[in-house]
Amino acid sequence: MSFPKMAALARPRAQVFAALTAAAFAAALPLSSAQAQNQPAAKGKAAQKNAPAAGQQKPADQQVQLIYAPWTKFCLKGQDAKAKQVCFTGKDGRIESGQPVIAAVIIEPEGETKKILRVTLPLGMQLVHGTRIIIDNNPPQQSPYVICFANGCMSDYEATPEMISHLKKGQNLIVQAINSNGAPLTLPLPLAEFAKAYDGPPTDPKVFEETQKKLQQELQKRAAEARAKLEAQQPAANGAAEKKK
Repeated sequence: MSFPKMAALARPRAQVFAALTAAAFAAALPLSSAQAQNQPAAKGKAAQKNAPAAGQQKPADQQVQLIYAPWTKFCLKGQDAKAKQVCFTGKDGRIESGQPVIAAVIIEPEGETKKILRVTLPLGMQLVHGTRIIIDNNPPQQSPYVICFANGCMSDYEATPEMISHLKKGQNLIVQAINSNGAPLTLPLPLAEFAKAYDGPPTDPKVFEETQKKLQQELQKRAAEARAKLEAQQPAANGAAEKKK
């Protein structure tokens, strides 16, 4: 059985992988393994409710402006003396409100022959289509969603040595999916820092925490600027409406 399938099974180690990955790189609300155990996977049929009817025009590809965290590497080990170390190298992209939109992480369990690349997207995607990834001009790969939690749905790819090499040398990892309205969603993750993070030592948790604080401050600043701009435009719009009357 492949590791991607193993990671999707409801057993303690897989639950911990999913929770750690989602908490570190894909959501503001972390899931413990106990919480993950109680989260049902979303059904593909339910996700098709909003699919466009036959004959309707296909929605345009949606581009989202994102704010990125740097590629970061963690290596974690459970409290059990027999527990194996698991290393994660990941990056996420968020919109100005701070909501995570895309995350990607390489998961490397000690002693496993296979590594996986896990991408996480928000709830609301059409699950039947799965996800697609493209590294620069290399051939695209497609994979189904394996599980959904409260903070997003995950899709796994085998991180072969060839894929790792492409990630190290590449410029962008493109993740594609279909949203609830049937529109294609294209989300780029820049790869400029990937090789350094992947080959380097694990990040000090304190350094990571400080980086996250700075990112959050930047997001709050941008959100405040957007609100101020919107509030400044509102009186002008109201004035124009009054003149028309």
